[in-house]
Amino acid sequence: MKFAIIGVRVILGSLFLVTGLNKFFQFMPNPEMNEPITTFMTALGATGYFMVVLKLVEITAGLMILTGRFLPLGLILLAPVSVHIFFAHLFLDQAELPMAIGIIVLQLFLAWAYRDSFSGVLQANAKPAGA
Repeated sequence: MKFAIIGVRVILGSLFLVTGLNKFFQFMPNPEMNEPITTFMTALGATGYFMVVLKLVEITAGLMILTGRFLPLGLILLAPVSVHIFFAHLFLDQAELPMAIGIIVLQLFLAWAYRDSFSGVLQANAKPAGA
């Protein structure tokens, strides 16, 4: 199980690190996208900030997962990103849906493997320190 966890960390962390860095350094060509998802991604880019913030989150969280430092925080940061990727491909570009499902599966696997780290986040009636 230990080797599976390390393998998934390397795959998921590297995926987000590399795709995040590609935004800034353009060392890989962007994948072909159909018209609906191209329109959507163009609109996000037109905000002037969204794609930069998104890619900085991907780089940071990818490094957290890859190195194992603050890994649960990295998973939490990537959760909305992964859900967005899944729904964008479910509704706008089904050709890449298997990749999106794979991201969700890998992230859920790591969340399960590190489930004890999320106990405080999942408290229904959390109280502030000292209360």
